[in-house]
Amino acid sequence: MSNREVIVKILDKEYQFSCPENEEESLVKSAQFLSKNMRAIRDSGKVIGVDRIAVMAALNITDQFLRIKEQDDDVDASLNEKILSIREILSKVK
Repeated sequence: MSNREVIVKILDKEYQFSCPENEEESLVKSAQFLSKNMRAIRDSGKVIGVDRIAVMAALNITDQFLRIKEQDDDVDASLNEKILSIREILSKVK
């Protein structure tokens, strides 16, 4: 699989990346998501400077990711408990 050059716009500035063809859509969506988050922070007027806006957006996105991951881990633990219970029940039935 070959790489291609992809240009994305983040907070009104263009960036060029090299990525595998099958990941181009994901890169574009990620850049759009980041740009939307950065724009919201900039437009709030509470954070000034592109570097600070980028760091704040990164922190917000990371926080969202970690919260979702924690929920997913909780679901996995719950499923594992249920599987063990089912196995225990099945062993008694045999």
